[in-house]
Amino acid sequence: MVSVPASQVYREWGRYSDVAQREAVSITSHGRESLVLLSAEEYHRLKALDTRQAFPAVELTDAERHALETVRAPDKARAFDHEMGS
Repeated sequence: MVSVPASQVYREWGRYSDVAQREAVSITSHGRESLVLLSAEEYHRLKALDTRQAFPAVELTDAERHALETVRAPDKARAFDHEMGS
């Protein structure tokens, strides 16, 4: 993946839009990655891999609702409790 400052992408848009047809272009701002430019074809390929679906909670069955209400994290997950700020 090519990494380029945003100011350079702005000055040479044609060049980097061509590059993005072949590979992703990481666009940086103040030295930090902020955007990734990629071809529409690659974007659609990646979107097709995302099979997650959202649906209203009212569509959950009673069994699914019960499972969500009673699920507990495994004991080994407690090692990460500090990341929740508690």
